[in-house]
Amino acid sequence: MKLAEALQERADLNRRIQQLQQRLNSNAVVQEGELPAEDPAELLAELDGCVENLERLIARINLANCRTEVNGENLTSLLARRDMLTVKLGAYRNLAQSASQVSRRATRTEIKLLSTVNVKELQKQVDQMAKELRLLDNSIQETNWNTELD
Repeated sequence: MKLAEALQERADLNRRIQQLQQRLNSNAVVQEGELPAEDPAELLAELDGCVENLERLIARINLANCRTEVNGENLTSLLARRDMLTVKLGAYRNLAQSASQVSRRATRTEIKLLSTVNVKELQKQVDQMAKELRLLDNSIQETNWNTELD
């Protein structure tokens, strides 16, 4: 199985676990004399199986990420860089958007708002980070599809 397939399976298991939790909650209480639509014991058994499968899969994914190298760095480091670049890019984008919204004055007596940052330079940084993030993500995705999971 390729690493990318394992990541898709992990996402499916996470969705399945959420669905089972919702179904368990829906069948946790019934009116006296009534039966639940689904047997909570069966749902719990299915949930336990999914959680066990997810635990094994996550361990295999993490091991593959640690041992797989791309240009001298392991995949775990690249994933951390991608996550932090995403956080940084979001903050820079928000700042650029906020700094761009200086209001117009109708008269000279109104308060004038000025940007505290150079929006043009900030936007260049945002564009560069977005490109870096896109290229990094492409490299990670390519690696995921080329890496076999043990």
